[in-house]
Amino acid sequence: MSPSQEEDRRKINRRQERPSDRFISNLTKNTVAIILAGGRGSRLKNLTDWRAKPAVQFGGKFRIIDFPLSNCINSGIRRINVATQYKAQSLIQHIQRGWGFLRGEFNEYVNIIPAQQRLSEDWYKGTADAVYQNIDLLRENGGEYILVLAGDHIYKMDYGKMLATHARSNADMTIACINVPLEDAKGFGVLAVDDTDRVIEFAEKPANPKHMPGDDSQAFASMGIYIFNAKFLYEQLIRDAGDKKSSHDFGGDIIPYIIKKYRVQAHRFTDSCVGAQDGNFYWRDVGTIDAYWEANMELTKVIPELNLYDREWPIWTYQEQLPPAKFVFNDEGRTGKATDSLVSGGCLISGSCVTSSVLFSDVHVNDYCTIEGSVVLPKVTINRNVILKNVVIDRGCEIPEGMQIGVDLALDAKRFHVSEKGIVLVTPDMLGQDLYRVV
Repeated sequence: MSPSQEEDRRKINRRQERPSDRFISNLTKNTVAIILAGGRGSRLKNLTDWRAKPAVQFGGKFRIIDFPLSNCINSGIRRINVATQYKAQSLIQHIQRGWGFLRGEFNEYVNIIPAQQRLSEDWYKGTADAVYQNIDLLRENGGEYILVLAGDHIYKMDYGKMLATHARSNADMTIACINVPLEDAKGFGVLAVDDTDRVIEFAEKPANPKHMPGDDSQAFASMGIYIFNAKFLYEQLIRDAGDKKSSHDFGGDIIPYIIKKYRVQAHRFTDSCVGAQDGNFYWRDVGTIDAYWEANMELTKVIPELNLYDREWPIWTYQEQLPPAKFVFNDEGRTGKATDSLVSGGCLISGSCVTSSVLFSDVHVNDYCTIEGSVVLPKVTINRNVILKNVVIDRGCEIPEGMQIGVDLALDAKRFHVSEKGIVLVTPDMLGQDLYRVV
């Protein structure tokens, strides 16, 4: 049997073994999630000077944290903890305002758990340590399974199907994995599996990653999504905490240790991705300015890979109550219009042209401006005769009259941050504008 035929057989078997909705709902009800949302995301440069990466705005009205939170709610997991650390105030406010609709009397909640030095005088030292330092809270929450999530990726996934994989395989731990080109795999944790998708090897950011079975051009990469049997996780966290040589990280320490002694299962993202189109399984790590800009630009396409209009798997968020977007003036050379763009509530486009751009809430564009390929975060004012091309404008900026950004990259590099691909990041600090720091 050829590798492609073997893969087809495995796909058929997985479909035949697909569990019932009742089986999955019983699993999700017995699951407690913890989202690790404490990282800065330093590759986003000045965009994370005053906010954690999970709090960065995305897609016109959302924040990155909304995607794992929405996946939990849509999957039926309603006991959720969010572990925060770096400059978390805007993240905390967003969760409090937008995610307070769960009912505590039904044992539903989104709990914010800041780094509190609960078990030592140290802040979180690694991903495993972030969970370990909140082990008492997780035990108090109960739950037969613990779902550990990264808080900084854009994707839509049914965690219930991953839980079914975990329960069906009698695993101690299950890792969600995604296919990535072999060259790109050097930046991920890479899994090797047997013919039952049991993990037999794991390497964190290997120089020479192993290819996936039957395809020497791709590798299985960890998505940073883990399911543990709760008691097993607590045992491993306590053991790891006592290891002075450990860096207390899931990828660097926990996984390499347990695959030698326990059953670790791989779960394929292709089996639980929501809204896949034409074989495209949407997952983005918007960890650089280029990746962040590109992911936002993808949303301006006629049919983007990420469907934000899906009523069956909605992305929830907090949205400030604002008036509708407004476009004014229809004079020759002074027409307020937007094409191939996302324009959010509270925006006012006055006699200017917006093309292939994403405008977040409460953006005001004055007359005779040209906005093209731009990601403009909330509460930005763009004065007259401004030209913006291929830029990311941070929240609260006021762009002076007549300024041109993205036209002369050599000039831009002297005053702003210019990415490897020529995307210009502009923040209030770069413009000499002092703002309050809840962003």
